[in-house]
Amino acid sequence: MPVAVLAPDPISREGAASQLRGRPEIEVREEPTPTPGTVALLVEDTLDDTALARLRRITRTEGTRVVLVVGAIRETELLDVIECGVGAIVWRREATAHRLVQAVLAAARGDGDLPSDLLGRLISQVGTLHRGAAGRPGAPSLGLAPREVDVLRLVAEGLDTGEIASKLSYSERTVKNVMHGLTTRLHLRNRAHAVAYALREGYI
Repeated sequence: MPVAVLAPDPISREGAASQLRGRPEIEVREEPTPTPGTVALLVEDTLDDTALARLRRITRTEGTRVVLVVGAIRETELLDVIECGVGAIVWRREATAHRLVQAVLAAARGDGDLPSDLLGRLISQVGTLHRGAAGRPGAPSLGLAPREVDVLRLVAEGLDTGEIASKLSYSERTVKNVMHGLTTRLHLRNRAHAVAYALREGYI
């Protein structure tokens, strides 16, 4: 899997790249910007305006999946990060070689990979947004099919494609088709984005 490591300083960039070099499933690319089909691994201390602008530029590259390695994320930034299309987030303090490879491979598959404490904050934040929107007349409905809701509920619980297929007695191909269909129809970037939308609309 080709990976472009991006960071605001050479020490952070080289530190993350050195964690990935030598792993047979990873090919670290020496390029300043990611290309389609590449996973971009962005290392940041915090998400100030400059870092968020850099993140948005990266996610605009067609076919690029993004892993964000970050020291801290404020509540107000969390949905912005998910809306940008970041599928995997790793805390800097937990950025071991194993954890980075796990996040890169999850992002490449289009899976969501968030630290459990961050997932809890996301669910809480989206729940608050949903409660605020619930009273507004004419609030849009996603019109999710029951099968899509079932799959998204299990994605939100952290299950992978194989586990979801087993739990729902579907084939893995069916689960992938359900996810592809709803993300395409609703213009969502990845699984984490789909879960955020479903939570916000009150489906899960």
